[in-house]
Amino acid sequence: MGPETRNCQNCQRGFAIDPENFSFYERIKVPPPTFCPPCRFQRRLLFWNAINLYKRPCDLCHSFNVSVYAPEAPYTVYCPKCWWSDDWDARDYGQDYDFSRPFFEQLNEFWHKVPLIGLSTDLTAIETCPYNHDSGHVKNCYLIFHGETVEDSAYGYFVGYSQSMLDCSAVEQSQSCYDSMHCYRANHCVGIRDQISESVNCLFCRDSQNCQDCFASANLRNKKYYAWNKPLSKEEYQKEISKYDLGSYKVYRELQTRAQDFWKTQVPKSEYNEFAVNCTGSNIFRSKNVKDAIETYDTEDSRYIFRVWGPGNKNCHDISMWGVNLSNSYENIVVGDHSTGMLFCNEAGLGSSDVRYSKTSISGSHNFACVSLRKGNNMIFNKQYSPEEYLKMVEKIKKHMDEMPYIDKAGRIYRYGEFFPPEMSPFAYNETLASNLFPMDKEGIERAGYRFREVKQEDAIATMSYEELPDHIKDAPDSVLNERISCEQCSRTFRLIEMELSFLRRQNLPLPRRCPFCRIDEKLNIWVKDNRRILRICADCGKNMESKYSEQDAEDVFCRACYLKKID
Repeated sequence: MGPETRNCQNCQRGFAIDPENFSFYERIKVPPPTFCPPCRFQRRLLFWNAINLYKRPCDLCHSFNVSVYAPEAPYTVYCPKCWWSDDWDARDYGQDYDFSRPFFEQLNEFWHKVPLIGLSTDLTAIETCPYNHDSGHVKNCYLIFHGETVEDSAYGYFVGYSQSMLDCSAVEQSQSCYDSMHCYRANHCVGIRDQISESVNCLFCRDSQNCQDCFASANLRNKKYYAWNKPLSKEEYQKEISKYDLGSYKVYRELQTRAQDFWKTQVPKSEYNEFAVNCTGSNIFRSKNVKDAIETYDTEDSRYIFRVWGPGNKNCHDISMWGVNLSNSYENIVVGDHSTGMLFCNEAGLGSSDVRYSKTSISGSHNFACVSLRKGNNMIFNKQYSPEEYLKMVEKIKKHMDEMPYIDKAGRIYRYGEFFPPEMSPFAYNETLASNLFPMDKEGIERAGYRFREVKQEDAIATMSYEELPDHIKDAPDSVLNERISCEQCSRTFRLIEMELSFLRRQNLPLPRRCPFCRIDEKLNIWVKDNRRILRICADCGKNMESKYSEQDAEDVFCRACYLKKID
């Protein structure tokens, strides 16, 4: 059987379903999709607020907390401490299935009724890390989004198995780095970008591996004491870097700009995939047989994967975020951690199996349409069934979903096998990661039938302008921790935290002029651009390939083989 072309019921464009796709759908017993891969991806992202936080009272203890749900969002929201407590039980909200109404209509009402967790973080992190979202096994962290096993770090997204990281994103197994992204096993590095791995004491380097004491360079392999891509003696290297006092904000920014301009003079690498066998996509690492993926680590035999890290992910399609020993799963956003058979879920996992259409449900098996359920087997709408009753009811519900489908405002039809309709999302379009990867203005968002949230101005008044901050870190007094500083870029004010000030003093790095969210968002936008897939032709061998570089970014690009010859 060859590939079959179908029309997406969202964008109306044709898309192919390959034989291996059909085999996967048959194996997990779901019908083929009616949305094309990009539309499925966009739809999932509509259910993930990555970094926007709001002040909102907990609906159980009534104290003010930080939440990803806006104050006006009509949901019951508990702070993490209350949500994880034994003061309530999600089973108390259990209800019967109503065969006279569409499934998604009932599920949407259920989402509004059962308490949701305001910030997705584990119980052990609450005391030392109250302001982190989608993070687990973290300690002494602040504003870390989508982090796993992180300590003493602040201001970053996608941080894994790392310590003492400040203003860093898309990093793994690294320590004591600042203003860096896309690095693996990097230690004591500053301003590094694009696949820095196994490197120590590197400053403003791009795409370099197994390097030590290198400065303002690109495309280095197994080098030591290099500056501006030129080899130096140890004494010459120390003399070169001593010219730049990075404790000065002015010097830091000027050097950063100069280094990035220098990178543009070096051979651009088209493919940022490492230890990837038979893989297609961008930024794939230590993976095998992974197709059409973005930011994927330690994964095998999967397709349409986005920011999924391992170890041990296998046989997954259309998964966005998380991973860690996830298998045989399809159409999920933020699921993982030793789970299997996860279908059409949002924020679920932690030792779960055969869970479908569930929201923030963990550590259960054979559950369907459950919300905020912690443990429990054979549950439907948080109501307990015997194993035999459960199987019969699930088959009846699936048949009912096909016979009485949900039809959304745009006329799209949702039967069994479709992810949640966009209008079920608790977030506005511009609150979610969809707005970064599929950007639209307010008119476009509303025309597409999505919600737009107006950004409200902050009420807090600055006690210090960013222009009043001392240029050099050595001149920063302890009292700066008490100031509410205006952001150079947006209308927010922000405070410095003690961990941040200590780190900057210790590393001789300047005070920031922008709020944490602007700094995180800057790297988020760079990261989105880095994951573009533009069709290009290798300037040497003429091979067709995909690259993150447009013709405006780089006149010539090279395939992996030609690139390695160029830098050898």
